[in-house]
Amino acid sequence: MSTDNLIKMANQIALYFANEPDQKQAVLSVRNHLQMFWTPGMRKELLAWQKEHQGKALHPLVQTAVSEAGWEA
Repeated sequence: MSTDNLIKMANQIALYFANEPDQKQAVLSVRNHLQMFWTPGMRKELLAWQKEHQGKALHPLVQTAVSEAGWEA
């Protein structure tokens, strides 16, 4: 899958949870969704892209969720 598609999907997930009043819960929800429904390869590719591009183009909830997830690139 292309990195552009991963970014688009991750941002869509973040937008779904963005209205959560508790931002910590919103980040946790994004991270849990990525953990449950994305393959390890998809997560690894997103993390590598985030590190290389400092999260540009990623919703802030995704940036935080990926940074705090502890996944390895």
